[in-house]
Amino acid sequence: MRVKPGSKVSLKKFDANDTGSYASQQQADKPLLKLLDELGRLQNLLYAQNKHALLIILQGMDTSGKDGTIRHVISNVSPLGVDVKAFKAPTEEELAHDFLWRVHKAVPRHGSIGIFNRSHYEDVLVVRVHDLVPRKAWKTRYDQINSFERSLTRNGVIILKFFLHISKSEQRERLKQRLADPTRYWKFSLNDVEERQYWSSYRKAYEDALSMCSTKWAPWHIVPANHKWYRNLVVAETIVKSLQELKMEYPPPSVDLSKVVIE
Repeated sequence: MRVKPGSKVSLKKFDANDTGSYASQQQADKPLLKLLDELGRLQNLLYAQNKHALLIILQGMDTSGKDGTIRHVISNVSPLGVDVKAFKAPTEEELAHDFLWRVHKAVPRHGSIGIFNRSHYEDVLVVRVHDLVPRKAWKTRYDQINSFERSLTRNGVIILKFFLHISKSEQRERLKQRLADPTRYWKFSLNDVEERQYWSSYRKAYEDALSMCSTKWAPWHIVPANHKWYRNLVVAETIVKSLQELKMEYPPPSVDLSKVVIE
């Protein structure tokens, strides 16, 4: 599911219904809980050591589960060490700067986890599909993104990028569920329905972004997301593995604790 740098991605080769070696959610529940406990421990280490930051980037078609992934995967993490940024349409002020300006400001500080719900990749996705900028402009952004992410990783930021891969039929069912549930009416947007007519264009734009911007320092992961429980498991497992590879340790005490007397 990790996109090899330099490879050409074709999303039709990835099954959005895939659940790996798990036949049901019941089989995955125990491993997921174990991963979430470990993530809580690792986040505490990350915060205490204060040498690295973790940036998690979530992209996907409408209803692919970006909000749900955030809600479930960081459920056992202290909110004091997590910042979530949802990137909407840029403001007038943001449009007056380069496209990475608003993104760089939201990068997490050392010791913290930052989660982007959508990201700078919208500037090679939606702007491309809807011709919001000339082709010449968005074509140069792939290299700019790679250079930007390279700079972050050289300064202690670990970057994990997840494309939540759902099928068009699954998206239809999820939109229907929103219409059938009054408590979810607020999430329903006619724009989500209208965007379905651009499905093929978005797929092509995503394929190019995944192909051109999966690098050794900031790889893309294609996550089968038709089954929400498997999506959560894959994302949690990838995050935990990446943090474990840092081999973090708690910093030593700043004073000689043997001489501390508490009366």
